[in-house]
Amino acid sequence: QVQLVESGGGLVQPGGSLRLSCAASGSIFRINAMGWYRQAPGKQRELVAHGTSGGSINYADSVKGRFTISRDNAKNTVYLQMNSLKPEDTAVYYCKASIRRIGVLYERDYWGQGTQVTVSS
Repeated sequence: QVQLVESGGGLVQPGGSLRLSCAASGSIFRINAMGWYRQAPGKQRELVAHGTSGGSINYADSVKGRFTISRDNAKNTVYLQMNSLKPEDTAVYYCKASIRRIGVLYERDYWGQGTQVTVSS
């Protein structure tokens, strides 16, 4: 089995910062892409930031210049540094990873349980 566990969410004032973490564990052979998505109330889940094992990274236009995705391959962990937060960044943030398990020939996507980020004064 594979698990993704997010942490780091919370309540922050506009203009503040938060750092989200997502650690993958279990019978992992290889992790390819890892990314962050978010879902605000009444809206569809959307891509925030995504990075491949080859180093290709892309961001949603709404977060470019404010958010940074990074990865620690030794720890199977992906991070999302969020600066200059705005009320419209309020959402549940989910991480997703494309993982090939030990003994399995294909990779599939796994999702974390989500962490709430609320930006409010």
